[in-house]
Amino acid sequence: MFIKNESIKLGLITLFASSSTLVCCALPALFVLLGAGATFASIVNFFPQLIVISQYKISISIFTGIILIIAGALIKKSSLLPCPTDPHLRDTCIKTRKRSKAIYLTSVAIFLFASFFTYILPIYL
Repeated sequence: MFIKNESIKLGLITLFASSSTLVCCALPALFVLLGAGATFASIVNFFPQLIVISQYKISISIFTGIILIIAGALIKKSSLLPCPTDPHLRDTCIKTRKRSKAIYLTSVAIFLFASFFTYILPIYL
């Protein structure tokens, strides 16, 4: 049970970290790309903390990348460990591994999406 909770917590931490890159970095670029700069200006007017967060986008991206690499290594390591032989515990172990991997892959996708809109797309526009 302890491993299940830790695995879910790790997945949620990676999801939160990658979502922070989405909020700080990708959303402003996406709004401007879609021609909704005025909408983004209204959002910034309502949430002025977005400007402060955006000033640290490189640090946030590096920190998130490190967290994702560590989480990927831990998820890979845990997938190589055997599950219990008890059928109920084995099923729980397999479900937890699948959920952790799904949360991790979602986190990586969000991070790549945010990184693309933050660092790669502005070079070509």
